[in-house]
Amino acid sequence: MERILIALLPDFVGKEVIVKGWVHRIRQLGGINFVILRDRTGTVQTVFQKSEELSGIRNEMVVEVGGKVVSEPRAPGGIEIHVNSCRLLGDVYYGTSIPLEISNQRAFDRAELGPVLEHRPLSLRNSKVQAIFKIESELIWAFRQFLKQRGFTEIFTPKIVASGTEGGAELFKVEYFEKTAYLAQSPQFYKQIMVGVFERVFEVGHVYRAEKHDTSRHLNEYLSLDYEMGFIDDEQDVIAVEIELLKYMFSHTKKVCGAELELWGAEVPEFDTIPQITLKNALQLLEEKYGKRAKSKADLDPEGEMLICKYFKEETGTELVYITHYPTSKRPVYTMPDDKNPEVTRSFDLLFKGLEVTTGSQRIHDYAMLVKNMEKFGLKPEDFDFYLQVFKYGMPPHGGLAIGAERLTKQLLDLPNIRMAALFPRDIASHSLP
Repeated sequence: MERILIALLPDFVGKEVIVKGWVHRIRQLGGINFVILRDRTGTVQTVFQKSEELSGIRNEMVVEVGGKVVSEPRAPGGIEIHVNSCRLLGDVYYGTSIPLEISNQRAFDRAELGPVLEHRPLSLRNSKVQAIFKIESELIWAFRQFLKQRGFTEIFTPKIVASGTEGGAELFKVEYFEKTAYLAQSPQFYKQIMVGVFERVFEVGHVYRAEKHDTSRHLNEYLSLDYEMGFIDDEQDVIAVEIELLKYMFSHTKKVCGAELELWGAEVPEFDTIPQITLKNALQLLEEKYGKRAKSKADLDPEGEMLICKYFKEETGTELVYITHYPTSKRPVYTMPDDKNPEVTRSFDLLFKGLEVTTGSQRIHDYAMLVKNMEKFGLKPEDFDFYLQVFKYGMPPHGGLAIGAERLTKQLLDLPNIRMAALFPRDIASHSLP
């Protein structure tokens, strides 16, 4: 007999079936013996007639159960299986007690993040934890789908590189045969090169930052959702695409992940557009509205980001806001200066509920201008010969951005720590590398 997935069982009421999965929970009530079985599609209550039939069955064992599907209004989902056979497929070896009570949500919610990550192969089986990654997966699917529909080509760029795109202080060194190489901070150089090939490109790939942060908002390895597009007028074209992209990503996720979003009590943002404010005006607003004087005129600190989003939530109803025109000295060398004020750039960050989830800009596309800017930054153009090649042969005005997948997921679900949005997080707090 062919295996039936739990989600399909309502179509088999009154019929004999075989289901396979994990023992989610065992309980005895009024002389009746229940085993809740779990597979990738959900859980179902199974009923064993004799208590001795449960002998040796433990949580997380993998079993095959045969029996009749019966309507039972008191059972979760309104059905249960009356078992006539049970076969062990995979045993357990965890001792007298399981390290995490993944089937008891209240107990699991009280667990500290440390043990949850330490026992990650087990904690990922919890339904709320699974929901995080189902949602993240659909956000990424929608990212790809939207861009493909608009003429973007997906590319796959190297993660072992000769130099960084944003300075050397945050690079992980790699021994590359007899040379020193680095893990890529960003696919930036390759994205721009490929604009000279396909005009519109995107990539979903991991990037690496050797920042010694131990915060709830930083990872040393994260999934970056990048796109780059040619023949733009300015950075506003890049922003316009992202606004429609985010609408699509959020709408799709709401449609296919309703149950998962409900588990987290998450509300998917709905908006027509996303407001913008220059960094200069944002700093002025913080001082005038909240009495917050900036320590630096070059960026917003975490408190400032929270307050700006709070302000726009109250004024416009959305907690999404673009901060634009960051100082030239604080943006990467390839960022286009503003032609009206070369001290600032045609760059932007997107804040979502007080956290930066996107950074982007119009890029310098003229070879002579880019070389001059490298020299101004104290860089040697000859160190970037490979990257500079493409600009010698004609490049259109272009720009792009990167979205942090884990940050976007974290903010959508109001997760307290970004590590919760990474399957196997890599950060300075991780004492081992499983």
